[in-house]
Amino acid sequence: MLDLKWIRANPELLDNALINRGQEPVAQKIIDLDQRYREVQTELQGLLSRRNDVAKQIGILKQKGESADPLLDESQEIKDKIPEVEIHERQMGEELQAILNYLPNIPADEVAVGRDETENIVVRTVGDLPIFDFKPKFHFEIGEQLGLMDFETAGKVSGARFVFLKGSLARLERALAAFMIDSHTKNYGYQEVSPPLLVRPHSVYGVGQLPKFKEDLFETTDERYLISTSEVSLTNMVQETMLDEADLPLRYTAFTPCFRSEAGSAGKDTRGMIRMHQFQKVELVSIAHPDKSWEEHERLTSAAEDILKALKLPYRVVLLCTGDMGAASRKTYDFEVWLPAEDTYREISSCSNTGDYQARRMNARFKPKDGGKPQFLHTLNGSGLAVGRTMVAILENYQQADGTVAIPEVLVPYMNGQKEITYGK
Repeated sequence: MLDLKWIRANPELLDNALINRGQEPVAQKIIDLDQRYREVQTELQGLLSRRNDVAKQIGILKQKGESADPLLDESQEIKDKIPEVEIHERQMGEELQAILNYLPNIPADEVAVGRDETENIVVRTVGDLPIFDFKPKFHFEIGEQLGLMDFETAGKVSGARFVFLKGSLARLERALAAFMIDSHTKNYGYQEVSPPLLVRPHSVYGVGQLPKFKEDLFETTDERYLISTSEVSLTNMVQETMLDEADLPLRYTAFTPCFRSEAGSAGKDTRGMIRMHQFQKVELVSIAHPDKSWEEHERLTSAAEDILKALKLPYRVVLLCTGDMGAASRKTYDFEVWLPAEDTYREISSCSNTGDYQARRMNARFKPKDGGKPQFLHTLNGSGLAVGRTMVAILENYQQADGTVAIPEVLVPYMNGQKEITYGK
């Protein structure tokens, strides 16, 4: 959420940011509504104050045995008017809050203005693309031919966009997660967390997914939500808290299932594991001091990038433009991994700095060590990595002519010494 005081002082900056994100400018609407809202608040406060004054004066007159009829009439008028003004105040407050809830974050200065992913900036490309002496297969062809990836049975059990992984592929999924968690905890000091998968609406609101992206979520009958990413649970560990500056930064990592309805994705990536309703992901979350958040962003990005380097997968790092960036983000790096069968790069991780946008929604602050006024924290998040898409990349980049798949060297210890995935095992 954006600071209303900042909006009042910087309406042009807000409108420019919205235009750069492909949205309509609303700064003047917010300022006008805020002004009317504050006037109604002032009116209500005046009525409440006057009601108290009149009550006191009536009491004094009664003690003296004097008539208080004029004041009694005024008291009744005030009593009748207060509910009307209270309703008006509540309605205006809700209208203002609704607009603020939907406002995206302000992009950082270095983020390029662009309409969509075609105008993102490639920061660097790493690794040589594999050369095959055969036509590379898609990951789902490889998995099905190995007898270890079953979409048909999953479709009977759960519907489209689900899969059964068996044997070595199920083991590979577990191995990837363990390797990623070990890397993040040992090399970067992230604390491993096993978080709740069901969260309350205010937690989803806190990270900016509600109300705007409700259709992308799975809601339970008791008004909880299945997490679309463990960013939701991990970031909300600091909701409604007041930390000490000495506690910062906090760094968390988790391996969890994630659930997404994929609303609006009809016809996209209908085959395979690229776009699933349920998938596994290792998440990175940092809670940082405002002065350190950009440094922390680069550090978090490096933690995710090290996984791709260790797996020796070709990839590129992309700085997202304003039109492709998530609503809560000020700056986002995407990692895109090479998929030979598609002959293209596909997203495997997004690493974002949200500044104080989420912290304001969660009321997450810290006390400066110099005793100054409490400040909002900065929150950052990134996939470190999406396990399913990492498996997709391994299957396609490490596939062999006979249909088997070599296992990246760094994963062999996590696979109990297994170096190759073969049929049915």
